Amino acid sequence: MWSPQDRKYNSPPTQLSLKPSSQSLRSGNWSERKSHRLPRIPKRHSHDDMLLLAQLSLPSSPSSLNEDSLSTTSELLSSRRARRIPKLVQRINSIYNAKRGKKRLKKLSMSSIETASLRDENSESESDSDDRFKAHTQRLVHIQSMLKRAPSYRTLELELLEWQERELFEYFVVVSLKKKPSRNTYLPEVSYQFPKLDRPTKQMREAEERLKAIPQFCFPDAKDWLPVSEYSSETFSFMLTGEDGSRRFGYCRRLLPSGKGPRLPEVYCVISRLGCFGLFSKVLDEVERRRGISAALVYPFMRSLMESPFPAPGKTIKVKTFLPGAGNEVLELRRPMDSRLEHVDFECLFTCLSVRQLIRIFASLLLERRVIFVADKLSTLSSCSHAVVALLYPFSWQHTFIPVLPASMIDIVCCPTPFLVGLLSSSLPKLKELPVEEALMVNLGSDRFIRQMDDEDTLLPRKLQAALEQALERKNELISQDSDSDSDDECNTLNGLVSEVFIRFFVETVGHYSLFLTQSEKGERAFQREAFRKSVASKSIRRFLEVFMESQMFAGFIQDRELRKCRAKGLFEQRVEQYLEELPDTEQSGMNKFLRGLGNKMKFLHKKN
Repeated sequence: MWSPQDRKYNSPPTQLSLKPSSQSLRSGNWSERKSHRLPRIPKRHSHDDMLLLAQLSLPSSPSSLNEDSLSTTSELLSSRRARRIPKLVQRINSIYNAKRGKKRLKKLSMSSIETASLRDENSESESDSDDRFKAHTQRLVHIQSMLKRAPSYRTLELELLEWQERELFEYFVVVSLKKKPSRNTYLPEVSYQFPKLDRPTKQMREAEERLKAIPQFCFPDAKDWLPVSEYSSETFSFMLTGEDGSRRFGYCRRLLPSGKGPRLPEVYCVISRLGCFGLFSKVLDEVERRRGISAALVYPFMRSLMESPFPAPGKTIKVKTFLPGAGNEVLELRRPMDSRLEHVDFECLFTCLSVRQLIRIFASLLLERRVIFVADKLSTLSSCSHAVVALLYPFSWQHTFIPVLPASMIDIVCCPTPFLVGLLSSSLPKLKELPVEEALMVNLGSDRFIRQMDDEDTLLPRKLQAALEQALERKNELISQDSDSDSDDECNTLNGLVSEVFIRFFVETVGHYSLFLTQSEKGERAFQREAFRKSVASKSIRRFLEVFMESQMFAGFIQDRELRKCRAKGLFEQRVEQYLEELPDTEQSGMNKFLRGLGNKMKFLHKKN
C-alpha cells in the first residue's frame, strides 16, 4: 500500500549526526538525556521537503536543535507546500474548508469496522431525518438493480495508450443528403470515404458497419431539411460506442457547398479513437478553407494528414501541404500539455444553465441516472454533453453516451439502463410520447427541467454542495484575482477553475482512498470498502458514498488502482497528496494506527487459510 509516509527517495537527504555518544548518555543524568530527544516535526514530507531539510544546515549537536529552529523548519516546509499549490486552488480550497468544518477522517479501530454503524461528531441535520434516509435507501436499491442490467466495466486507458502510437484518425467521410425517389424528403449517405475499405477482413467488416451508422449522426435532423441559399457552417461531434465498449469520436463540420441557388449542405467528418476537439477543429478549418476553393483539394490534404503520427501531450506535429496560389504550406497541430480538457468547453454550460441546475445535473450523472439534453443546435448539444461528462473527472462515464441522438434512433431513451443523450428540439414532441422510465430531461435553451425526479437537490452532501455552488457563483471573481506564477496562469481560465472546483469535491469525498489500498504478500492490492466509507466523519458524506460506491464509475476507478503496478499520476492524484498533507496530526496518526491493525489482521487470516 502506498501512502505519502511510505515514499522511497531516489536520493536520500544528507545524513545528520543526531545520535549522542554513548559516553554522554552514561555520564549525564536523566534530565540531560531527555534534552537530547527531538520534538517531532508534525507533518509528513515529500522528497522535495526532505531535500530542503538537508539544505537548512542544521547543527550537528542535538542540544542545539531547539523548538524554535524546528518550528522555523516546519514553517518553511509548510510555506514551500503552499507555493506548490496555485493561488486559485488555494482560494477554492478555502471555500470548501469554510463550508465543511474541521474534522474529516475518524480515528478508527478494528472493532469499529466490525460494528454496524459509527456515531458521527460532525453530522449534518438533514441527514438524520427518517424521510431522507428512506429516499437514500430507495436510490441505492434502484442503482443496484440498474447495474445488474448494465454492461460490465471496461477501462479505456490502455486502449487509448495503444492507439495513441498509431494514426491520427481512422477514416474521413463526406456525407450528403440524397432525395428519396417517392417522397419529398432526404436520406443521408456517404458520398466519399478515405481510405477505401478494400480488404474483406473482420476489421474491415466492422468498419463497414460503423460507416453505415455515421450518416445518421452527421444528419440527425435529415427529415427537416430542404435546399437553402445561405447557411453558416456548424461544428459538432458525436461518439460511437462498440459492443466491446470501445469508443470512437466523430468530428463534423456541416457547411454549404459553393454554388448558386438553393442547395443542400454536406458534412465533412473525421473518425478518430482520440478525443481532441481543439486539434480536429483546426483540421476541419483547413478542410473548409480548401473546400471553398475546390473539393479536389480536400482529399490530398487528408491523405497527408493520415500519414502523420498522433502528437503526445505538449507536442506538435507539422503537416506539409500544397495549395494552388499559395504554394507549399505547413500546418502545425499541437496538443496542450494537459490533454484532459482539450475536448471540453465549460463556457457552453454556463451560457445554457444556471449554477444550481448544473449541480443538479452533475449529481444525477454521478449516481448514474438517465439524463436527456434538448437543444436547437447540434453544436450546443455536442459541447454541453462533453463538458458535463468532463465534470466527473477523475471518474469516467461508463454507460450509453450519445451527444447528438438521431431522430430515427430516439427509442434508445426507453432503455432501462443509465444514459446521457442529446436530442434536437424538433424531436421533443416525439420524446414526450414515449414511455421513458425515470429520467432527468433538460431544456438547454430555457435552463429548465422538462421532467425531473424532484430529489436532485438532496443527492449530494449538503455542505459540499454549498461549497460547489459558492465557488461556481464566484468564478469570475476567483479568476480575476491576482496571480504571481506561471502555474496560476494555467489555472486562471474558466476551464481550469471549473475543473479544480469539481476535483476538490471528489478530493473531499474520496481523497483518502489510497489509505485503504492494502497489499498482500503476493503483491496483490485490495480495497477495504467498508473501512474507507466508515472512516469519513460526516454522516451525509458516508451515506452519499454508500450509494456512489455501487456505481460502475467508482468500481472502475478502484479496479484501475488495484491493478496498477505503480502509483496513479495526474492532477487528481496531485491534489489528493496535498489534501493528505493538510490532515491534522491526530487524524493521520489515528488512521495509520488503524491501517497497521488492519494489515496485521489480514496477515493472520492469510496464514489461517
